[in-house]
Amino acid sequence: MPLFYTGKGDKGSSSIGKKRIPKDNPIVCALGDLDELNSFVGFARAFLKNKTLSKKLERVQQDLFIIQAETAWFLYPKFKAPKLKEERIRAVEKEIDEMERKIQPERSFVLPGSNTSSALLHVLRSVARRSERSMFIVSKKKKVSKEVLTYLNRLSSYLYALARMEAHGKKIKETKPTYK
Repeated sequence: MPLFYTGKGDKGSSSIGKKRIPKDNPIVCALGDLDELNSFVGFARAFLKNKTLSKKLERVQQDLFIIQAETAWFLYPKFKAPKLKEERIRAVEKEIDEMERKIQPERSFVLPGSNTSSALLHVLRSVARRSERSMFIVSKKKKVSKEVLTYLNRLSSYLYALARMEAHGKKIKETKPTYK
């Protein structure tokens, strides 16, 4: 039997552990969105040249794996899942605050794409928002930790701040939408 495919998902279910779960289950959807976000973060890390930024994004990936494990736990509650700690939220907030002191927060929208690294971070921001929405849907039926919901909300703000810092650091003036 091939290792990269089994054909078992052809009828609309996914294997998570030993369970078959419908692909439209909110937990499966949230896990898929988190996986997509983590993959895009990895893509950005591989593409970006800034080592400091790459380290920050690697930390985000580690956090996302904890969140994915916490989310999968809803399907296997007898197993002990790692928990995202409040200190990770505080660390992200501290970094956002530091960036805000360096650049003025923009009170209006900016067009993503002022440069490649900033554009990649805006893609991450938008995928992070989708992941947050998916987890909010899960939270309607399951007890999602406040740390997970808060972290995902801060993550999109963090990625936005990183995108703005990338443009600022390269002395690129960001374009605002004209609505014309």
